[in-house]
Amino acid sequence: MADKGKKAKVEDEDGSEPRDSELFLTIQKLQEVQDELEKVNEEASDKVLEVEQKYNKIRKPVYQKRSEIIQRIPDFWLTAFLSHPALSEILTDNDQKVFKFLQSLEVDEFPDIKSGYSITFTFNSNPYFENSSLAKSFHISEEGTTTVKCSEIKWQHGMDFTNGVKHAVGTKRSLPEESFFKWFVETGWTQDEIADIIREDLWPNPLKYFHNDQDDEDDEDDDDEDDDDDEEFDDEGGENEGQGEGEEDGDEDEDEEEDE
Repeated sequence: MADKGKKAKVEDEDGSEPRDSELFLTIQKLQEVQDELEKVNEEASDKVLEVEQKYNKIRKPVYQKRSEIIQRIPDFWLTAFLSHPALSEILTDNDQKVFKFLQSLEVDEFPDIKSGYSITFTFNSNPYFENSSLAKSFHISEEGTTTVKCSEIKWQHGMDFTNGVKHAVGTKRSLPEESFFKWFVETGWTQDEIADIIREDLWPNPLKYFHNDQDDEDDEDDDDEDDDDDEEFDDEGGENEGQGEGEEDGDEDEDEEEDE
């Protein structure tokens, strides 16, 4: 009885010995080359990580300098969030009131980079919570699993709106809004997308989103000016038409006097 674990043998048409050994040697050589390629890729990854770690240290003081300048710009981070196509969708009206007190936002890569990072929001004294800073960190194990840790928000009495918008008694209750701060304290994996956007898109260059808002305001001003120019043009056109009609009437009166 044939061994079921063995592959079926391929025989030549003339019934000669099977060529399994030749095929086996070819596949073995291919595996050796693939193993060599994997080794090169691992070395490349290690080198890339070393370079990233080096420049991560170099970037730190530059980020600090940028943060100091940003703190002198009113509502910088609020404007950047509201101008971002994704992040603007998760800020409720109440969140925006809290963001008025946001002093700085920092993304810190862990020293070895591959083990995770943290996002820290620092606030000026505000009437919403006692914390001066709120942090959310993502710890990645060697197996690739992610553990999320976050600050406990110490809300002031009656200010916790993470469970939805509060309504006065007797008014119709609408569907609750999801607060950004509710995301902030949740540790579920489904929330990682927001952290990735902040880390990979907003943090490297928040100025481009801050400029987006300024550009929109400039466009609106330009549109208003164009509308004003059009109105002035219409008014002038109307006046000129009126003057033209008056001149034509005057010419007709002169012709009638000459005939008389």
